[in-house]
Amino acid sequence: MTDLTLYHNPRCSKSRGALELLEARGLTPTIIHYLETPPDAAQLRDLLAKLNIGARGLLRTGEDQYKTLNLADTSLSDEQLIAAMAAHPKLIERPILVVGDKAVIGRPPENILEILP
Repeated sequence: MTDLTLYHNPRCSKSRGALELLEARGLTPTIIHYLETPPDAAQLRDLLAKLNIGARGLLRTGEDQYKTLNLADTSLSDEQLIAAMAAHPKLIERPILVVGDKAVIGRPPENILEILP
């Protein structure tokens, strides 16, 4: 089976739900607690490519840092948004399941089923 990696926040109900779905299928992903071990800019670019979305699609717009850093400004480039997420990992949407060269955001958690082999 292809390796599974879950970018996980155990305090998030959606993230816990995604992990439960995997475990119910007998799958044990590598878990990255991304708030403790945040992805750097290169890792975020890789995730975005696997998700097939732009940086704005990975931002949590309800976070205080989103407003404080004025990330709603549409003139900001993907690189500027990636830098903000690398510096403030709380801004990264979660959970994210990576399977090989594909990834999906688990909101709702059932979305992760789309890319399971």
